[in-house]
Amino acid sequence: MRSIDSHQREALFDTAGTRQLEQVAQAALPAHTLMARAGLAVARLARALAPHAQCIWVACGPGNNGGDGLVAAMHLHRWAAGSNSGLRVIVTHAVDGHAGEEALPADARWALAEARSAGVVFQPDAPESFDLAIDALLGIGAGRPLQGRLASWAMGLRTTDAPVLCVDLPSGLQADTGQLAPIEEASAVRAHRAGPRHTLALLTLKPGLFTHQGRDAAGRVWLDDLGVRPSASVAPTAWLAGRAAPGATRADKAHASHKGSFGDVVVIGGQGIATSGAGMTGAAVLAARAALHGGAGRVFVGLLESGAANETRWDPVCPELMFRRPQTLADEAWVERACVVCGCGGGLSVAAVLPRWMAAATLVLDADALNAVASDTALQTLLAQRTSTAQVTVLTPHPLEAARLLGCSTAQVMADRLRAARTLAERFGVICVLKGSGTVLAAPNRVPMINPTGNAALSTAGTGDVLAGMIGAALAGSPAPGQGTLDRVAGAVFQHGWLADHWPADGQSPGVPAGLVAGELARRVRPFD
Repeated sequence: MRSIDSHQREALFDTAGTRQLEQVAQAALPAHTLMARAGLAVARLARALAPHAQCIWVACGPGNNGGDGLVAAMHLHRWAAGSNSGLRVIVTHAVDGHAGEEALPADARWALAEARSAGVVFQPDAPESFDLAIDALLGIGAGRPLQGRLASWAMGLRTTDAPVLCVDLPSGLQADTGQLAPIEEASAVRAHRAGPRHTLALLTLKPGLFTHQGRDAAGRVWLDDLGVRPSASVAPTAWLAGRAAPGATRADKAHASHKGSFGDVVVIGGQGIATSGAGMTGAAVLAARAALHGGAGRVFVGLLESGAANETRWDPVCPELMFRRPQTLADEAWVERACVVCGCGGGLSVAAVLPRWMAAATLVLDADALNAVASDTALQTLLAQRTSTAQVTVLTPHPLEAARLLGCSTAQVMADRLRAARTLAERFGVICVLKGSGTVLAAPNRVPMINPTGNAALSTAGTGDVLAGMIGAALAGSPAPGQGTLDRVAGAVFQHGWLADHWPADGQSPGVPAGLVAGELARRVRPFD
């Protein structure tokens, strides 16, 4: 058993892949072995998490997930009896009568018999208070709605201030998507991460634990592979991205380097206030600052200010940035070899200039550039044509922008973030960075990645622009497109979230982070390594 470290790359398996591995293992092992191992692992982690607990509530459902909970309860009960610790283990079991027991899977029937034989205490309702809860209601096979007693217990588990240990998955969480099933009494449910949450994934790690609602629901994730090694015949559904991948580093540059060695980034965006009364210069400047701090050799800013008399000529915070009119940049011969970041604060103005920048060797499309592509079939055609010339394109949509590109609703994107990212990647021949909790990275013919870093502090204006600039810097001066391209993008996304996860305290209240603002985030970016 081990805790999952965000710095290490991990294989993620969906429900179908996990079932395949489970079937192969069960065929090679004596009956009930996997459940016996799973229940023991749950009990051991429960004891480690709450060594002085006086009452542990084990909520068991009507399937094999509940069977794992019953085995865990049996071990905890026996250990308590042997140590005279005073620990009470209370089990609630969502099975009605003899007929319900007969309908249990074979492993779960065996676990129920073992628990009864050990003298485990069963009662119809959850205890009024407890020091730890074990959520063994529903696992990867959950297809039923949360109703009746299941709903009542699930609501208690989601809202309790006590620590909760989830068996394999938080009940109601879709293993493949990270979507959390609602509860009938939804109006009575407050935020579902009230107290400390832990999830012990069994056999495999599931994608849903790391994206969408899964990160909040699962809390700290642990893995016990139950002594089963993944078969080469079962491919991962996704990878949990690590800090950096081999071959993606820029730390080995020669001493005799110059600014040209680190590539050029061109940022096109920042619509002027005279265009529509909404000035968005700051978005482009934030992206440019991030690219500069991210290690780009030269950073040029082409603001869409329509030649205003008071047009921006320099950045007093980063005077190293070089401001040019977009048309001046477009006429430079070297610009097609640069990494162009287009769309940050571009407003309606970006649509007119975007066709010219489609010729860039490396293109990062963000914000208003994505909206322009979504509403213009000619731009969509130009974007798809880039694939034939092996040009690198990165799209960085948030869920609403992804929905516009796909012609669907935001809810449909969020229902399966991995599928949405893969669809965008395949349709346009791009790397798609679908932002949100557990950012998904997808590329054609590649297993997608889920980024493990970042938190709600990034939910503030301008942080997406910073990410676009960071990606631009990561790709600037890179070698020809290849397997390392996705890894460089993943490294930038990882650092973006890592900075938020390690944001400094406010200096007044210990442990309380200072407010994260995009300008300061850009200043803290470092060259990708």
